[in-house]
Amino acid sequence: MKFRARLTAALLATLATAGVSSAQAAEINFITDFGFNGRHAYFYVAREKGYYKAEGFDVTFVRGQGSADAIKKVAAGVATFGFADAGSLVLARGNDGVPVKLVSVVYAKPPQAIFAIKGSGINSPKDLEGKTVADTASSSVRLLFPAFAKAAGIDASKVKWVVAEGSALPSLLANGRADAICQFSVGEPLIAAAVAPKEVTRINYADSNLDYYGNGLIASEEMIAKSPDQVKAFVRATIKGMKDAFANPAEAATIMAKYQKELAPAVIEGETRLVKELAEVKGSLGHIEPKSIASTVDVMSANFTLKNPVKPEDLFAPGFID
Repeated sequence: MKFRARLTAALLATLATAGVSSAQAAEINFITDFGFNGRHAYFYVAREKGYYKAEGFDVTFVRGQGSADAIKKVAAGVATFGFADAGSLVLARGNDGVPVKLVSVVYAKPPQAIFAIKGSGINSPKDLEGKTVADTASSSVRLLFPAFAKAAGIDASKVKWVVAEGSALPSLLANGRADAICQFSVGEPLIAAAVAPKEVTRINYADSNLDYYGNGLIASEEMIAKSPDQVKAFVRATIKGMKDAFANPAEAATIMAKYQKELAPAVIEGETRLVKELAEVKGSLGHIEPKSIASTVDVMSANFTLKNPVKPEDLFAPGFID
């Protein structure tokens, strides 16, 4: 623990004195919610165009294994910043007291969805009863399924779950080894490409009238308290990347494909367009509304047993959007 404390102190000190030149750039890790996908293109745009470097950061992207994983790694100092689901953060704070907060929201609308093959008989939430749904163990789509089932009026106990690696989910659907799979709505282009020439049907959690935030940028409370200027700088650079990616999704796809060659540019471009639909609310990007935070806490508290109550102010830190 003493070494951990010294390491954290050294990191914070480096960030506090980081200048804008590449020679002074602080090396930091940023962890995704899950893997590297087209929906993450704007992070690559921010790095490629020098927005992070201009703010004093030399950013390394780390492959996450779900929002719960990203939250834990940010809390442990393995990653300085992360991208994670707000609902998963409520669970982490309420059950484990994880000292991490949202500093900016990206998915201002619920992004969770369930995909099935068109013509399979799954066209509505009710059709999921008696079916097998595959997902990763720590996915927020699965974690929030009880809330979705309640809102949609279906019996969650009648749905059978299969745990699988995220990379295997599209093939499970394409091969019929699962009736449906979980994914964010922004993942539709990837799934559609994997199951072609079959077509997919998407069931959105947002269509059940659930009101809560999806993913956003997260940081530890220690980082927020000791280096608020650096938190604001990271958020600022990321939003610049978002604006560029949303204005030119094809360019964003070309940039990300340079680094993640396994991803088809068309899929990256499609996911980027869908991220824009989730992120833009009344022309604003990144801004956290206290009312929506409160609703997120209410949805999670009403559908999960928390060891300790979570207050809205426990979930986010305001003031990091220019």
